[in-house]
Amino acid sequence: MRVKQPKAFAFEEFVDTPQVSPYQLKDDGNIPNNRHLPLLIYEGAFKLPAHDPASVIERVFSANQWTESWRNGIYPFHHYHSTSHEVLGVFSGLATIQFGGPNGITQTIKAGDVVIIPAGVSHKNLVATVDFGVVGAYPGGRDHDMNYGKPEERPEADHNISRVPIPKRDPVYGEDGPLFEHWLD
Repeated sequence: MRVKQPKAFAFEEFVDTPQVSPYQLKDDGNIPNNRHLPLLIYEGAFKLPAHDPASVIERVFSANQWTESWRNGIYPFHHYHSTSHEVLGVFSGLATIQFGGPNGITQTIKAGDVVIIPAGVSHKNLVATVDFGVVGAYPGGRDHDMNYGKPEERPEADHNISRVPIPKRDPVYGEDGPLFEHWLD
């Protein structure tokens, strides 16, 4: 009896050429942001299927060594990670997110978009559709912490941010992705 082999996962079927927007966010005194690496928004990075779009994003991130993935939304308060970069892939809905703290920028992200958040850059969900969902992951499965812009978090957070390495792979496009055009070591 022959066993039917599962169809190979074809990344090119789900990955599109995005519009890449970099945003260099400044330290506001409470939120360090990242003085070397810009926030990156890949608008339209994914062409998502109707059935289980989150699993497509998880598989692409994992294949590019961005692991420890989770599915949820984005917290409705300013927070940042000082020990790891983070990627968010929007699998449904849309949301208006504030990046960089209370004095930062506001961007609307929607299904198919990807946001690469450098260590130190805060993010907060201002408003979202009820179906808004993201897959989050970290390069090389790095541990991440939670910081909220409190004075006592610094200078340890600053020290941690300075030690986070550039990822080896772009979370969507691998070795030759747009991340490397904007994040130089």
